[in-house]
Amino acid sequence: MIRRTLARFGIDAYLIALMATVAVAAVLPAHGVGATVANGAVSVAVALLFFLYGARLSPLAVWEGLLHWRLQSLVFASTYVLFPLLGLVLARTFGGWLPRELVAGLIFLCILPSTVQSSIAFTGIARGNVAAALCSASVSNLFGMVLTPLLVVLLLNSKGGGFSTQAIENIALQLLLPFVAGQLLRRWIGPFLQRHKAPLSLVDRGSILLVVYAAFSEGMVAGIWSQVTLGDLALVSLLGLALLAAVLVTTTLASRRLGFSKEDEIAIVFCGSKKSMASGIPMANILFPGQALGLIVLPLMLFHQAQLVACAVLAQRYARRSEPEGTAASIPAVASPSAAGAR
Repeated sequence: MIRRTLARFGIDAYLIALMATVAVAAVLPAHGVGATVANGAVSVAVALLFFLYGARLSPLAVWEGLLHWRLQSLVFASTYVLFPLLGLVLARTFGGWLPRELVAGLIFLCILPSTVQSSIAFTGIARGNVAAALCSASVSNLFGMVLTPLLVVLLLNSKGGGFSTQAIENIALQLLLPFVAGQLLRRWIGPFLQRHKAPLSLVDRGSILLVVYAAFSEGMVAGIWSQVTLGDLALVSLLGLALLAAVLVTTTLASRRLGFSKEDEIAIVFCGSKKSMASGIPMANILFPGQALGLIVLPLMLFHQAQLVACAVLAQRYARRSEPEGTAASIPAVASPSAAGAR
């Protein structure tokens, strides 16, 4: 009831939960033994999160979607070529006006995989190619477990990124190994997960909140927030909006110029313009040990909210275009993470 009421007024309930978590970390940060316990809980939660990802993802759906190689190639290019190039341009142009951690966070945002749940949800609302969106978003996350660390090496190592061989081992142990285990056990536990989607979605959101709490607690204890001004936050927000607008326009024009159907265009736009907070924050926790993680993930958190609001409006516009004249759309007012997921 509360969630639906908030959605009716365009308020993202999950964003409120994120902000509340940051507030708790500011007032009651974990330190000493508490920080050790929190970090241990984060490792367990992240491993469980990726285990569930593996158990939910159908290998057959991925294989069938790969056959639509033109669509997948365009989404891949947007996610792992266009986004990083734009991020580098923004970082080079405005990086001198921001703390180093926020610049690293801006680039890190641009090399993350796409979302899964929200890409599919918005594509469905807009009456696009849902099967292609499912495959594209899923494959993006599979590749992301390898490509994102590699791009951290190429783009952030010289800027103070914390990537190392230890990070590779942590990625394998905390992300890849649980994911593979979930795939292997999917035959037995998949039906159970399908029947209990709502309770298990708490693992998705809860794990992110736990990582955010640990990250911002560490920042409070280290005193990193004295390095950030309201001007820094405003600039990062504006850069995120400019980035999102540029990618939305580019993917729309490219899909039309290449002759894709309207259904395929919708899938391309929604899958190619998003970045996954559910994958990104756990990856940041592994890839940037000893860094000011709270600042590094801040651009991602701001971009996450912007992409949800923009894509909710865009999905409704697409849906209205495809309606028969004289009919009313049955479209949610806002596709919040509560419905579309934080992924």
